[in-house]
Amino acid sequence: MLHAENLACRRGERVVFAGLSFKVEPGAAVLLTGANGAGKSTLLRLLAGLLAPAEGRLLWQEADAFADRAAHAGRLRYLSHADALKPALTTRENLGFFARLWGGDAGAALDELGLAPLAELPARVLSSGQKRRLALARLALAPAALWLLDEPTVGLDAVSVERLGALLARHRAAGGMVLAATHLPLPLPDARELRL
Repeated sequence: MLHAENLACRRGERVVFAGLSFKVEPGAAVLLTGANGAGKSTLLRLLAGLLAPAEGRLLWQEADAFADRAAHAGRLRYLSHADALKPALTTRENLGFFARLWGGDAGAALDELGLAPLAELPARVLSSGQKRRLALARLALAPAALWLLDEPTVGLDAVSVERLGALLARHRAAGGMVLAATHLPLPLPDARELRL
């Protein structure tokens, strides 16, 4: 279980959020909503360990999540606005890098996101939606308990959103947790909303 206690974050002199507390249990999903600049992406970066909280604690199974940063990084997958792709590598090579890092079957992940026909194309020629699907395909590799997703459906067509929905459902059914920042409806039935 992930448990945030009175988290606060400052960027420069600006307080982005303060006094933020919530819990996420296995199988649960939380939608982070709010206006642009409300702190949704900042909160995801903090939860991923990329930013330090100004105040408060983040607990994993009631222990300090950041006491072992490598262990914390290993239990999550973070998908930001940037798709983190190498333009000169093929679709298969881009995903293969993460498959070697984390384990998992790159071919199966490409199939799951409908990218198998594009496997030998360099990432630079993919559309923005195809690049986003390739970034999302990393989630289909080795399991990680916590998925932190920043606007995961940006650039996706309806069929791709359905594929993402199936991926999210399978993750949650296995006890995985999802926190997703979004301005649009996501295929996450029964998700709780945390408005910033």
